[in-house]
Amino acid sequence: MATRRVFLKNSGLAIFGIGASPAWLERAVAAITNKKILVAILQRGAADGLNIVVPHAEKAYYTGRPGIAIPKPGSSEGATLDLDGFFGLNPNLKSLLPIFNEKKLAIIEACGSPNPTRSHFDAQDYMESGTPGLKATRDGWLNRTLADDNTKSPIRAVSLGPVLARTLRGTQPAVAINSVKDFQVRDRMAGEDYMSRYAASVDTQLKGTGKDTFEAIRLLEALRKVEYVPANGAVYPSGRLGSSLKQIAQMIKSNAGLEVAFADLGGWDHHVNEVGATPFIGPLANLLREFGDSLAAFYQDLGPRMDDIVLTTMSEFGRTARENGNRGTDHGHANVMFTMGGSVAGGKIYGKWPGLEREQLYEGRDLAVTTDFREVLGEVVTGHLGNRDLTRVFPGFSSKAPLGLFASGAATTTKNS
Repeated sequence: MATRRVFLKNSGLAIFGIGASPAWLERAVAAITNKKILVAILQRGAADGLNIVVPHAEKAYYTGRPGIAIPKPGSSEGATLDLDGFFGLNPNLKSLLPIFNEKKLAIIEACGSPNPTRSHFDAQDYMESGTPGLKATRDGWLNRTLADDNTKSPIRAVSLGPVLARTLRGTQPAVAINSVKDFQVRDRMAGEDYMSRYAASVDTQLKGTGKDTFEAIRLLEALRKVEYVPANGAVYPSGRLGSSLKQIAQMIKSNAGLEVAFADLGGWDHHVNEVGATPFIGPLANLLREFGDSLAAFYQDLGPRMDDIVLTTMSEFGRTARENGNRGTDHGHANVMFTMGGSVAGGKIYGKWPGLEREQLYEGRDLAVTTDFREVLGEVVTGHLGNRDLTRVFPGFSSKAPLGLFASGAATTTKNS
């Protein structure tokens, strides 16, 4: 059990005059003991999974994408980085290859939503709510993973961005943070006045909401004053995702009870000029470097702490198997997901590969979904967080073929002949 003194020393909060022993700090001390942490990343815009994890042994991949396919392993500079003889990483994700080889990164192929929509808005809503096809769902799956807990921290659940992410809305308190560094109550006197008003409120629900909010404010203001230096030589990219993961790492290391965090990265809707003259040029290349380098920096920064952390990535749907007339791809169906962490049975490609021949494609144009995205997230929720109540987290869904992401000797990808 961590003591209050150790907590204060490790978090660097005591010197900022938070208070002698506020109740929220005592709850945070209790919250850090043996807690597992989940970080969820959404690639908004429908990332091209076929050019992220390349099926380089699939002939139809090259015939369908003569202008934008990533070259076969060993064929040229900028070639695919082979993983298992069939799949390989886009060369712009080279920073993730050592993590895969360390068996701490798992890749899940041909996964996605069973709902056929090609609307970004609807598909993202379904993925964040965890209820494909149901628009009436009011809360998000990530919020539903959180059980009622009287020792909860004011930053137990955090989304990085100006507004609270759809997936973290629900009955459990969560906070949106655009930037820890820039976080402040702009009018301190007004902030104290609001705190006093909430404290005097006779409305139990209102008072509770205000209390949670201002406890988070006090903690985040303290974190803001700490100059965060990543460990183990980790260098985060300067983009949005790098900044988000750096701040999540800071909150994790503060030992203040963070359990779930959400961040996103947009710009994946590549209808035109997806790949430039080489795989190192173009909008996809730029995004993939930011994406891969951000994940790798987070992994390096957390070091042994990654044993208690799992990071998982998703995108609302994939893109067409064949390129269009503008050297891009259009809205598709199945995609690829990454799951990274110390407890992950990594170094493998999971899922059933459906193939890219015309007769194997969904509606004759897209990679078919063979693994529901809730199957992946469900295993993360049960295998990592230990939450067995999947009927609450993903209502209406039942696991049909567990992947074994957290089991020794887990199944790998099967491929259609």
